[in-house]
Amino acid sequence: MQIYNRHVDAKRIHAELGYAKLILAKVSFDSALFQKELRKALTVLLPNDVEMLRSWCYIKFGHRYRSTLDECFAREQTN
Repeated sequence: MQIYNRHVDAKRIHAELGYAKLILAKVSFDSALFQKELRKALTVLLPNDVEMLRSWCYIKFGHRYRSTLDECFAREQTN
C-alpha cells in the first residue's frame, strides 16, 4: 500500500508541472503576478520538473521576462 501511495504522490506532484504552466500562461499579462506564481511553482515541483519548467519558461516568456526568470531560477539553484 505504501508503494502505491508514493506512486500516487509522485503522479500528483508531476501533475503540478502542467498546472504551473497553465497558471503562468494565464498570469503572464502581469509581471508581479507572474513572478509570484513562478516562485510558488518552484517550491512544489520536483527537481526534474523544475528543469522542464525552466526550459519551457525561457522558450515561452524569455523575450518578455528574462530578468525575472534569471532571478527566480538562480534563487532556486542556491536553495
